[in-house]
Amino acid sequence: MRDTYETPFNSRYASKEMQYLFSPDKKFKTWRKLWIALAESEKELGLDITDEQIEDLKKYAEDINYEVAAAREKEVRHDVMSHVYAYGQQAVKAKPIIHLGATSCYVGDNTDLIIMYEALELIRVKLVNVMAQLARFAEEYKDLPTLGFTHYQPAQLTTVGKRATLWLEELWMDYGELTHILETRRLRGAKGTTGTQASFMELFDQDGDKVKALDQLVARKMGYTDTYPVTGQTYPRKFDTMCLNVLSLIAQSCYKFANDLRLLQNLKEMEEPFEKSQIGSSAMAYKRNPMRSERICSLARLVLANVMNPAITASTQWFERTLDDSANKRVSVSESFLAVDGILQVMLNVTEGMVVYPKVIHAHVMAELPFMATEMIIMEEVKLGGDRQELHEHIRVHSMEAARQVKQEGKPNDLIERVEADPFFKMDKAQLENALRPENFIGRAPQQVEDFLNECIRPILEQNQDILGMHASLSV
Repeated sequence: MRDTYETPFNSRYASKEMQYLFSPDKKFKTWRKLWIALAESEKELGLDITDEQIEDLKKYAEDINYEVAAAREKEVRHDVMSHVYAYGQQAVKAKPIIHLGATSCYVGDNTDLIIMYEALELIRVKLVNVMAQLARFAEEYKDLPTLGFTHYQPAQLTTVGKRATLWLEELWMDYGELTHILETRRLRGAKGTTGTQASFMELFDQDGDKVKALDQLVARKMGYTDTYPVTGQTYPRKFDTMCLNVLSLIAQSCYKFANDLRLLQNLKEMEEPFEKSQIGSSAMAYKRNPMRSERICSLARLVLANVMNPAITASTQWFERTLDDSANKRVSVSESFLAVDGILQVMLNVTEGMVVYPKVIHAHVMAELPFMATEMIIMEEVKLGGDRQELHEHIRVHSMEAARQVKQEGKPNDLIERVEADPFFKMDKAQLENALRPENFIGRAPQQVEDFLNECIRPILEQNQDILGMHASLSV
């Protein structure tokens, strides 16, 4: 339909896998799995539910009669009861026991948690693959000297690979936070209308042990070992904040990487992939705009802004629950996941095909290195018998004049030629050239790369070998 709003996440950004996780089909099929788990658990704990009724529920678990549910919702204005009704129209034998003792949040909230955990798993897979590609890049370029920048002004040298570890370290930190949530996953369970399990106590004749067992049994049938120890009507809405905080962390890291790459592309030191037929500008045919990196930044901005929504929702829930969490949550949570999925799709594409221009990088290094080498020249001259204070004054004068020529006259940096021509200095041409070797100015950068990869990244990649090798192409 071209006359109805469609989210660009579907047509442009998010993967089919992530789109499905937040689809109606995923939600309502999970509802039915939860109803089956509840009925099975209640039967096993002694309620009068038959095997025939369970089989009837399972028969229609994947065959949802959406039209019946939609028509019923128009009458009763309640989505869960509409689907209970629709399920009962199919599984006629099980109709009396569907949703027995449960509140709407039994299916709604447990399903939301399941979807978010599965979405985090998908994010984790893509994040690990991005980390693997950045690790390979860092390893390949660990020895290539490049200008470091502070305040976007030339500073001491680093290496291209060392800079990549700064991007990678932030993703590594994000991975730790994401992993913590997945390792402590839990469902809401079967807690009843206000979390007291009163309805289940009634069903089980006030047998608290059986009601407690029901909560755990339902979770295990859904593949989980834990539930929240206490709840109101909903699971703690703070969990949504925790999820979106992690997504925001990933978005921040990707934003930083993409911003840096955009600056490097302006310097012509590095580029994101640029396809043979790609058009950079409708007016300027020569342009190679960093559209992929710009897309990362643009989507990341949405996630950074979205993170406030669940924080406000969690803060303003009244007592056991209010429904003002619902409409906002449907949008802010799902679209943050879809956006980060889209961000990581682009990150996979970019990090796999980044282009480095060593000659441009070297030219930029050599344009600034004479200034950085002045302290080393002074120290070498002192070894040859020079006076440090006098040396400092001579090289200061030469530095000022060389800088003036660079800035005011657009000439190359001729500081070393000035030092070489000044009889006050004893170093010969060979010694001066040796002092200007870029690798003399990168400190432990290559070793830092290796240490970081060995100690922090490779253990993660080894643990996740079965999910490595992912590639991503962009639809537009």
